[in-house]
Amino acid sequence: MVGQSLPNTADSNLKLEVSVDGAIATGTWTEQTSPTGYYRGATYCGTLQLLVDPMGRSLYGKWLGFGKRFKINPGDWELEWVDGATTPQAVRRYHNKV
Repeated sequence: MVGQSLPNTADSNLKLEVSVDGAIATGTWTEQTSPTGYYRGATYCGTLQLLVDPMGRSLYGKWLGFGKRFKINPGDWELEWVDGATTPQAVRRYHNKV
């Protein structure tokens, strides 16, 4: 499964490449930051491992990646199924929701 994020207000883009094996999802992420933001167009990448909930409606786990000062940073990551619609109206409805 490959996904592309919705652009946010800072014009950063996030790309996920994830494979699922049973209840485990493993993959990589790449973020191209906004050229006008704090990170000035830098590209960051890392890995992630998530657990798939029994109903298959959400994934949660951890990510690792290199930070601005070449330090390995960890964090929580959760993905939740919201809607299968891909119309422009649906995209606008969920744009920048946290």
